[in-house]
Amino acid sequence: MSAKNKILVIVTNTEEYEKVGMRTGLWLGELTHFWDHAEQAGFSMDIASPSGGMIPIDPESLAHDVLADLGTERRYRDREFMNLLDDTKRVSDVDLEDYDAIYLTGGHGVMFDFPRSDPLESLIARFYESGRVVSAVCHGPCGLLNVTLSSGEPLVKDKDVTGFSWPEEEAARRAEAVPYSLQDELRKLGARYSTARKPFETHVVEDGRLITGQNPGSARGVAEAVVKQLQPA
Repeated sequence: MSAKNKILVIVTNTEEYEKVGMRTGLWLGELTHFWDHAEQAGFSMDIASPSGGMIPIDPESLAHDVLADLGTERRYRDREFMNLLDDTKRVSDVDLEDYDAIYLTGGHGVMFDFPRSDPLESLIARFYESGRVVSAVCHGPCGLLNVTLSSGEPLVKDKDVTGFSWPEEEAARRAEAVPYSLQDELRKLGARYSTARKPFETHVVEDGRLITGQNPGSARGVAEAVVKQLQPA
């Protein structure tokens, strides 16, 4: 596989929870923190979503203190960058051969549409089985839950992974709103799930070409791990 120096970023189309009236969507920093590091390393990126089109942003990710973290506010003020979320590619229209890696962002919206997207599950499996890097952060690993390899085994079976933990759901006051516990679902599939010592501490797990981060603060660490795999010293 020849290097393309290009990464496919997947974001949610879901703008609200199903059981409660709260709004959700992409957690903006999980896009910007990854994007900034990968771009600095010389990679270009495309953004796709299960349905394509306009991407909702979780309103809590736009709070002033959150935007100030790692330069997210600079991206939020950047008209050209934010326009990338106005009309995203549909996952089913993506050409695998254009990319070296895939990165699944989070935000609670992905808990709903990522595991329900057959084209996304198929694309992730093809990324992995063609020797490409598969990465995800926070709730992004929800997109791995229904991914089955050609062997018939779940992608995450017997893999070291992480993702947003149940204690973090409780701390975020979303335990009654979410449709399932990501950490429990990963374990049910046979994944070796781990967390940081304390909720919301940075935690990145690598298992070969599968790279996962636990929470929003782990997005840059995931980017660093992806870049390191794609550009080994």
